[in-house]
Amino acid sequence: MARSKEFEVNEVLDKAIQLFWTQGYEKTSMNELVSFMGIHRRSIYDTFGDKHALFMKALERYGAKQANRMKLHLETQRPVKALIRELLESALTNEGEPLGCFLVNSGVELGVLDEEVASLVNGSYDYMEKLLMNVVIKGQQSGELKTDFEPEAVSQYLMNAWRGLRTLVKTTTDQQKLNHIFDMTMSVLD
Repeated sequence: MARSKEFEVNEVLDKAIQLFWTQGYEKTSMNELVSFMGIHRRSIYDTFGDKHALFMKALERYGAKQANRMKLHLETQRPVKALIRELLESALTNEGEPLGCFLVNSGVELGVLDEEVASLVNGSYDYMEKLLMNVVIKGQQSGELKTDFEPEAVSQYLMNAWRGLRTLVKTTTDQQKLNHIFDMTMSVLD
């Protein structure tokens, strides 16, 4: 008789996300994953595959959660500038999560070396840029945003700013510097 799983897959996957996010792929050992996830090594292999497959599932889950969070935020019926401002502000805080962004961290660590990681990260970024572009178009059509730039270029710029802020919060505690970058980014919309 086959044993039933003694854990909830998404719960242990969320633990893997936390460990990979904090330490990165290369610095995280299988022993650490076993200990942190609270399941047996055999269960990890049977459920997720090897370390790389587990990492990819963790990255997929995180990317989907981030995209859904951004989608829900950007689709609310509020002024466009306020939505964009709040999105950029969210890059400066990590409520109970590790600093930065798991997607950004993974892209920086492995994007050049691992085609599968690069594809997943870039696919997530592309989706988020499309969400931003829809908001920019809406803001331009309503007159809230200037129409000097193509919506695609503005969304790429904003996505780059968001990723940059998500990276910078890992390396600086200089709030004034972060605020200057944030303010300059928002000034492009005026």
